[in-house]
Amino acid sequence: MGFQNSARTLASLAPGEGGRIAALQGRDALSLRLLEMGLIPGTELSVVKRAPFGDPIEIRVRGFHLSVRRREAERVELEASAALAPGLDEAAE
Repeated sequence: MGFQNSARTLASLAPGEGGRIAALQGRDALSLRLLEMGLIPGTELSVVKRAPFGDPIEIRVRGFHLSVRRREAERVELEASAALAPGLDEAAE
């Protein structure tokens, strides 16, 4: 079940990098769960840290911290031009 393509995904970001969600890949229960957790197209996010082997990934989205598995992060496509600066402050959302 590989959801890999040429688009930049959340899984490709390093700690301190951020972006804006363009789309979620798939139309299944996992995709719905990601939407329910606030990973909605147009939402800005940033990577806080990664576990030693890169899984899970801790992100900051809509003012809270969320941990997602790499396979889940691979489903989150980012806008090509949205490179947010480190220290992204989303508390205003």
